[in-house]
Amino acid sequence: MPVEYLKKADLTAQSDAGDVRDIVQTILSDIEKGGDEAALRYAEKFDKYTGNIELTKEEIEAACALVPQKLKDDLQFAHDNVRRFAEAQKSTMHDVEYEIVPGLIAGQKSIPVAAAGCYVPGGRYSHIASAIMTVTTAKVAGCKHIVACSPPRPDVGIAPAIVYAAHISGADKILALGGVQGVAAMAFGLFGLPKANILVGPGNQFVAEAKRILFGRVGIDMIAGPTDSLILADKSADPLVIATDLVGQAEHGYNSPVWLVTDDRGIAEEVMRLVPGLIDDLPELNRVNAAAAWRDYAEVILCSDREEMAATSDLYAPEHLTVQAEDLPWWLDRLACYGSLFLGEETTVAFGDKASGTNHVLPTSGAANYTGGLSVHKYMKIVTWQKATREGSKAVAEATARISRLEGMEGHARTADVRLKKYFPDEEFDLTANG
Repeated sequence: MPVEYLKKADLTAQSDAGDVRDIVQTILSDIEKGGDEAALRYAEKFDKYTGNIELTKEEIEAACALVPQKLKDDLQFAHDNVRRFAEAQKSTMHDVEYEIVPGLIAGQKSIPVAAAGCYVPGGRYSHIASAIMTVTTAKVAGCKHIVACSPPRPDVGIAPAIVYAAHISGADKILALGGVQGVAAMAFGLFGLPKANILVGPGNQFVAEAKRILFGRVGIDMIAGPTDSLILADKSADPLVIATDLVGQAEHGYNSPVWLVTDDRGIAEEVMRLVPGLIDDLPELNRVNAAAAWRDYAEVILCSDREEMAATSDLYAPEHLTVQAEDLPWWLDRLACYGSLFLGEETTVAFGDKASGTNHVLPTSGAANYTGGLSVHKYMKIVTWQKATREGSKAVAEATARISRLEGMEGHARTADVRLKKYFPDEEFDLTANG
């Protein structure tokens, strides 16, 4: 039977995308032309900040001193977990050397990019954990220069906890710049920085659009839209836990979709009853965001069985996917499209967002259909190499010459011809296209 929507969204994450491209392109062009001075003008205009852009060692130490010890301990705990998981990821990458045919050897090598630019949001919420997620993975990957860039608050600067998190994670430089001007500073190598080879980290629609425009000139992790989360639940699930998890993700923003997919009508109805009360109990800013997200973007979907639930989830390809259901190994094996998977009631998206070790920079808006989240692999270039003996090059040169001539690429063919004539002067070869 077709799935039944007990609650259907009026909007999608793309409904409020707006046309920010022209604004962002203008800012990027101004900063590329005007350099440091242009970036400073935009910092004063948008961040209302005229302080030091590149934090000095003394400023970093002063900011770190303001962070309470208990928070330092928590951030160190999160950093250690993210580092250990990133190291485990890196251990899966091996250089390869393989003899394709006798005398012809090809290889694969993993090389970290030289310079990484890590954007750390600091507007509506201070995304302290984002500093850990982005900088730590770049450090483990082996990037030689890592910049952390975060919006300053007027006459204050970057939140001390963000400075501390970026510092312990291994940032070489910390910039007090927000929005497009921060992204531009890293991409264009302003303020004496090396130009970033890759830009990573979440941000608002202007940050996302800046990364989109710059992609190609620099690498990016992904183009992120509003965060989204989906929960798969069967009769064994706890409605209060489900409702709390949905509200916890909805507080990200007014346009952050949350979805519940279940095969139990009672669970669905109880969750829908509980959510409004949980939203009302939040602090004001969180409440406003969660209420709008639940009202306009949330969906509750009733399926006939777990296979239909899994198929529905794969269609949505959520950024965060939680399974609160029996037989977790079945779900792990069956599910295919998600940014990060949380199996069982004992874990939740917030654990991954903050401290459990997996990365929270993840594909949104259905991008999990074709990509995963940020990892050490994003900072690595997988390159290939080859070498050959003269005898080993013989067969490949013959094939190359004939294929090249068939394609009409005579210059390519002659690079093979010259080697065959040099290495095997006494042999005759048929190197025509129809040979």
